Amino acid sequence: METESVSRVSERGGQRADVIVEAAGRLFLAPGSARASMDDLARELGMSKKTIYRHFPDKRSLLAAALDRQFTAVERTLAAAQDAQGQPFGVRVQRFLIAAGSELGRIGAVQLATGRGDAVLRQYVEQRVDAVVYRRLDELLRDGHRQGLLSAPPELLSEITRGALERLLTSQLPRELDRTAADLLRAGVDTVLYGAIRPAHPGHSGIGEEQLRAVMPRARDEEQEVGP
Repeated sequence: METESVSRVSERGGQRADVIVEAAGRLFLAPGSARASMDDLARELGMSKKTIYRHFPDKRSLLAAALDRQFTAVERTLAAAQDAQGQPFGVRVQRFLIAAGSELGRIGAVQLATGRGDAVLRQYVEQRVDAVVYRRLDELLRDGHRQGLLSAPPELLSEITRGALERLLTSQLPRELDRTAADLLRAGVDTVLYGAIRPAHPGHSGIGEEQLRAVMPRARDEEQEVGP
């Protein structure tokens, strides 16, 4: 009887590793999955833990592979959302952030980064979120600033948006309002980009930049006002 070729054995091993990684992502990275174990994974796959450990030496390495797979999918989605040349800048920002909120919520990345699971994996997730999401966001906002489309510094808008994204993904507010985190993120972005206060009179654009400066004292002004 002929023995299997090395390439066929390797191919079969790679396919089995893919199946293990896919199942691990579903089981370990889903919301409410903090108590899932390697025994649970083995039962789900219908194979022994020994077989799993033949491909991945420990749970951490398996989770890292599962996260790699998920972040690769997130990156593809965000690249497609970011590639919207010719669209108005506001539409580009909305598309990107809605995609980011939906994807990060789907894989539970923010929950992992803010306390769930292994400390090394938390650091890994933080780094991947920064590289895949926030650096792209920074680039998008800097592009808008270069085009003269943003009156506020892009660094400020980026910081506000980061905070809103992470807070909404871990908050109970979406459930209370019966909306998704991505829906609320879009509303928040609209507020930041376009303002929440509508003009009191038709045709009036609201507070102008000069008026805004007049009612917002600078740190130097505040220091001068402080007397003995």
